[in-house]
Amino acid sequence: MAKSGSDSDTVIIKKYANRRLYNTESSSYITLDNLGTMIREKRDFQVIDAKSGEDITRSVLTQIIMEEESHGQTMLPVSFLRDLIGMYGNSMSAMVPQYLEASMEAFQRNQAKFRDAMEGALGSGPFGEIARRNMEMFEAAAGAFKQTGKADTPRETDSPSNAEVDALKEQLAQLQDQIEKLSK
Repeated sequence: MAKSGSDSDTVIIKKYANRRLYNTESSSYITLDNLGTMIREKRDFQVIDAKSGEDITRSVLTQIIMEEESHGQTMLPVSFLRDLIGMYGNSMSAMVPQYLEASMEAFQRNQAKFRDAMEGALGSGPFGEIARRNMEMFEAAAGAFKQTGKADTPRETDSPSNAEVDALKEQLAQLQDQIEKLSK
């Protein structure tokens, strides 16, 4: 996790031999799920082995990923995991962490730009309501995809008519024009 400015903002989590995690900020025991929530809330933390004082943040973050993957939140394709494992000991392995970090930062920047462009389109002009509805549908579809790992297949009763499809295509073309104008 990137440091959030000052070390005083970093929550210290102690991990005991019995595998329990203790949040020194709230003076309470927590779970890996709690740490996952802290990450999503952009809270910075450091996990310290209570006995040795060693920083074990990296291994705990890896545990969180394993927990998420085991609960059906599969984001890491098997081929990616195999390639990643294959990079250990490789002459290029020193470059992999920087590459992955830069790739994730670029992904997040692009995601933020898309969100900003859509939010900008939402508030302006006659297409605001159309953009707002499309964004809601996009977020709902993305949420469903994230939860199931695959897109839901529409039922016959859900299929739109040709007129609805044509109207959506027209709305999409108008939104694309508006986004292009905003990005200039």
